[in-house]
Amino acid sequence: MERPGQSISKSGQTPSQFAAANSLGLPASDAITKAMNPLVADAFALYVKTKNYHWHVSGPSFRDYHLLFDEQAEQIFAMIDPLAERVRKLGGTTIRSVGEIQKQTAVADDNDASVEPREMIGRLLEDNRRFADALRKAHDVCEKYKDVASTSVLEIFLDETERRIWFLNSVIV
Repeated sequence: MERPGQSISKSGQTPSQFAAANSLGLPASDAITKAMNPLVADAFALYVKTKNYHWHVSGPSFRDYHLLFDEQAEQIFAMIDPLAERVRKLGGTTIRSVGEIQKQTAVADDNDASVEPREMIGRLLEDNRRFADALRKAHDVCEKYKDVASTSVLEIFLDETERRIWFLNSVIV
């Protein structure tokens, strides 16, 4: 039987290296994997979008926004590995390609050649708000299955996301 986010081996069995390495059990592992992988995808997409704005911001507040976007991008990037590793610790598999990121993310691409700084901030503000909501939903799933380690990780990342929201909201008003 194929587990979410996993591929079946030629024999039709889930590869043994993906067996749950904890006592939460398969239903918990599957549900948490399904809740966490979109967060990994969102973090990748939000990182790229934030770096895009970091590279392309201009105007009178260039330096402030350039530094703000860089700081936020670094923080977002630092979330990716711990989120993906939580999935692996539970026996699931995680993002393996840009295509998977694209399929699982709720963060919209931004290919606009020119975006005003205020608009950049507004777009990132909305993306971070949606990311915070997704973190809360994943936290609920982890809490349901008593996955204390994952809830702890998500609580830290939620606090960091709320800080980004606060900063972005403070410069847009």
